[in-house]
Amino acid sequence: MQAWKSVVMKKTLVVAGLCLAACAGISPAQAHLEHHYRRPLHPAARVAPAVDSFGPTAPGVSSIVIDASTGQVLSASGADIPRYPASLTKLMTLDLAFQALHDGRLSLDTQIPVSYHAASVEPVKLGLRPGSTISVRSAILAMTTMSANDAATALGEYLGGGSEARCAEMMTARAHALGMAQTQFYNASGLPNPGQVTTARDLAMLARDIVMNFPEDQPFFEVQKFNFHGEEVYSNNEMLKTYPGATGMKTGYTDLARHNLITSAARGGRVLIGVELHEPSWGASYQQMTAMLDNGFGGHVDMQLASRQPVAPIAAQGQRRLPVHPAPTRLASRVSGHWVAQLGLFAHIDKARVEAIKVRDLSGTGVTRVARVERQGKTLWFAQVAGLSLAAAHQACNVVTARGDFCYISAPPSDHLAMAASGNVNGA
Repeated sequence: MQAWKSVVMKKTLVVAGLCLAACAGISPAQAHLEHHYRRPLHPAARVAPAVDSFGPTAPGVSSIVIDASTGQVLSASGADIPRYPASLTKLMTLDLAFQALHDGRLSLDTQIPVSYHAASVEPVKLGLRPGSTISVRSAILAMTTMSANDAATALGEYLGGGSEARCAEMMTARAHALGMAQTQFYNASGLPNPGQVTTARDLAMLARDIVMNFPEDQPFFEVQKFNFHGEEVYSNNEMLKTYPGATGMKTGYTDLARHNLITSAARGGRVLIGVELHEPSWGASYQQMTAMLDNGFGGHVDMQLASRQPVAPIAAQGQRRLPVHPAPTRLASRVSGHWVAQLGLFAHIDKARVEAIKVRDLSGTGVTRVARVERQGKTLWFAQVAGLSLAAAHQACNVVTARGDFCYISAPPSDHLAMAASGNVNGA
C-alpha cells in the first residue's frame, strides 16, 4: 500500500513539474502575442493559425484568370482557399470611392482630413501629417501607384464618416453584394489583421466590378508616376512595364500574405483579369501572371515587337503612360487642345477601350477614354481620343475613316469627359 502511494506521489510531482516548466517557459513577449491574437482588431475577427492545411498561410499558390466581359473562368488553382489580401484590400476601398464619385457624393478635388491614426499607420506610406489634408485624386493615385497605407486609411475614414471600422463594414457589405462570400474586411489598407481574409475567386469578382462598372477610373491603375508636393511618386507594378496590353491593377505584400498580384490586360478586343495570391517572390508572381494571361489570350506577344506595332491593340501601354498631377486642372491646360475624336459606339466596354487605344497609338497623341451613353434603353460605350489639336483630331479620324468606319470630331464648350489623369468620364 505504501509503495502504491509512493508511485502516485511521484506521478503527481512529475505532472506538477511539467506544468510549472511550461508556465515558466512563456516569455512576456509570447504572452503579449497570445493576448494580441485572442483580442483581434475587430471583435468578430477570426484567429488564423500560423500554419494550416486549408487557411491563409496554407502552402501553395492560389490563382485564377477570368474574362472580364463574361466572367468566365479560364483557369483556376486553389481559387477558393482563404488568403490574406494584403494591399489588394485597397481595391475595395477604391471601389467604394469610385461609387461615391459616380453618385456625386465625392469629387476628385474633395479634401480629406488626415487623422493621427491615418498618419501613424505602418509604411509603405506618403508620410502624411496629422491635421493636414489630401485630395481624393492624390489619395487614389497614392494607392494605385505606391500603395500608400496612410492615404488608404484617410480615404477609408472619410468614406466611413470618420470611422475606418465603419468603412470596413461597408467594404464587407459591398463584397457580399458582389458575391464575394468568403471575404471579410477590417481595415481600408490591407495592413495585417487575422480576420481579414478573401480568396482569389472573390478578388477576381472585385476586379471585374471595377473594370466593367468604372471604366472612367481605369486610368488611375495605368499611371506609372505622379507628382505629390514636388516629389515624384512611382508605381511598384512591374506588369505595366513588362506585359503587352497590361492596364493595372494592384500589388500587395505582407509577411503572412506573401506576394499578391492582380492584373488586367487587353488584347484583341478582350480584357482578362488574373489574380495570384501567396507567391514566394515578386519574380515568381510576374512570371506566373505572364504565363497565365498568355494562356488565356492564346499566345505570347514579345514586348519589343508590340512596341514597334503601335496600331495593334496589344501595344506596350507602359511606355506611354501620362504622368498624373494632383492639382485640379482642365484637360485643355495640360494638352495641346480640347478636340475629341469620336471613334464609334460599342456594345461592350472592353471593345471601346481597345479601339480608343488602337487609334491613340497610331496617331501618337491624345488620351483614351470611354463614355457611357443610353440609347433606346440600352447601355452603349463611346470610344474616344481626347485632348487633341484640331489637326490631330482630323488625323485620328482619317485613320478610322480610311478603313470604312465612322468617326467625327467634336469640341464641346464644356467638356466634362475624362481628363488625362483624373479619369472623369461623362455619364459614369
